[in-house]
Amino acid sequence: MRKKTESAAPVVVIGAGMAGARLAARVPGVTVVGEERHAPYNRVLLADVLAGRYAPDVIALPATEVRRGVRAVRIDRADRLVHCDDGSVLHYGRLVLATGSNPVLPPLRGLGATLPDGVHPFRTLDDALALRAAVSPGARAVVIGGGLLGVSAARALAECGAQVVLAQQGEHLMERQLDPEAAALLRVHLEALGVEVHTECRVRGLRCPGSPPAVRAVQLADGYELAADLTVLACGVRPRTGLARAAGLDVRKGIVVDDELRTSDPYIHALGDCAEHRSTLYGLAGPALEQADVLAEVLAGRPARYEGTRALTRLSLPSPDPVKALDLAAFGEARPLPGDDVIRLSDATRGAYRTVVLREGRLAGGVLLGDLGAVAGLARTWQDDEPLPPAMPLLHLLTDDGGH
Repeated sequence: MRKKTESAAPVVVIGAGMAGARLAARVPGVTVVGEERHAPYNRVLLADVLAGRYAPDVIALPATEVRRGVRAVRIDRADRLVHCDDGSVLHYGRLVLATGSNPVLPPLRGLGATLPDGVHPFRTLDDALALRAAVSPGARAVVIGGGLLGVSAARALAECGAQVVLAQQGEHLMERQLDPEAAALLRVHLEALGVEVHTECRVRGLRCPGSPPAVRAVQLADGYELAADLTVLACGVRPRTGLARAAGLDVRKGIVVDDELRTSDPYIHALGDCAEHRSTLYGLAGPALEQADVLAEVLAGRPARYEGTRALTRLSLPSPDPVKALDLAAFGEARPLPGDDVIRLSDATRGAYRTVVLREGRLAGGVLLGDLGAVAGLARTWQDDEPLPPAMPLLHLLTDDGGH
């Protein structure tokens, strides 16, 4: 009887991103509160909107009823109420925090609480549309950050005809996912499209004269300036935990959840970018959707547990010219440790690169760039986390069936 009562209680979801929308599509009668004015959309495709390949309605997710443009401002755990900025108050039997994450704004000179004209984060559909409206052929654009988001933004701005400089503080592009060899090939690809790439490049500040201030240059630590009409901040994201923290929930880097995506309050769950599960923050679409599927089962009173996600990162950089297109996939740990085995195939003629890392007889990670024919088989082998057959020829892992 207890499960029936809980499953019948009203479910309120704070956050209308991919995780919240997925949950709402699987749990009938959910009330979703979303700050953005747009219907839920596929955040993975924002660079395609910036490049002009897709209109906003193309990346919209299947219809979900959302109270748009409404921000939850306080959670009353004692009476199970959510107070919103429009004055409304929502009662919940179960509350789901799908508050996502905010872009990290680096501590740069010239960057205050209000962004100067020409300085753009790149996290939401409004960000993509604002950049699309601001960029024009020949505009000088500086992208700060060479991770997945920064590379996608730089590529899209180049497609718009901008003169793009990508400034990355680390030793190579997409350090979290790629080994140095794959990153070097990605750099060659970007430079062939006219993107000027600077690695080991520390940004000190922005030169923003005028009133209101408008960006004119990005200042580097060595004193050099990069002229800029536009500056894109792609310096990572930080989980949005303010509501949870103010409500007294257990928060570390993210909102701490157990295998039922339950927070320290048994009536409140969290999922997606804001949730920390077994000390892990994922920040990727795949784990967020998997968490939503598990939580839908939990809310329905069916046994389900989230055991974590072995996430695969995919990046597609399309082009009207097929020769200039690039597909990339990375999974697990692509950087070998002492004692690991590394198998690598590189085909400069076809622009293809494949490498996998083996650790104690298991597939620990890998990177594929250019030709992704083997990615499905490799991903299955890695996700299964089973010992590889002793007699398997190791190069067979890099064939198009990934060893299957």
